[in-house]
Amino acid sequence: MFLKYLIVFLISMVPIIELRGAVPIAVTFYGLPEIPSLILAVIGNMIPVPFIYLFARKFLLWGKDVKAIGKFCEWCLKKGEKGGKKLQKKAGRGLFWALFLFVGIPVPGTGAWTGTLAASILDLDFKKTVLAVLAGVLLAGCIMLAGSMGVMSLFS
Repeated sequence: MFLKYLIVFLISMVPIIELRGAVPIAVTFYGLPEIPSLILAVIGNMIPVPFIYLFARKFLLWGKDVKAIGKFCEWCLKKGEKGGKKLQKKAGRGLFWALFLFVGIPVPGTGAWTGTLAASILDLDFKKTVLAVLAGVLLAGCIMLAGSMGVMSLFS
């Protein structure tokens, strides 16, 4: 049982997959209890957030000039900047809520990693970024949990 929880925790830390993959794996594939799985996935998804905010931008700016990783770093910077500018343009002064929804609505290309990187590139306040991303991760977790439990099939 511990190994299954550990795998769920680690999956929730992986970019792109994040909690959106970890919750369905925990509930439907491993048959783990819903609430502990959700809590563990939220914690795992949030652990990288401060590091992404504080260091990812610096690393990517440094890495774009390194031959072996330059293209990847350039791609990440462009993706983060594009997402950030799009978010800022649509949100205006409601950037907190826009970031919350960007992270919280589980669609491809959004999530804690991308949202935090965009916030870092836009130089948003650290505390507000972490709170918006946490709220978004909780929303995404609830949506994924509901879907994993079959609740969404009631509405189709």
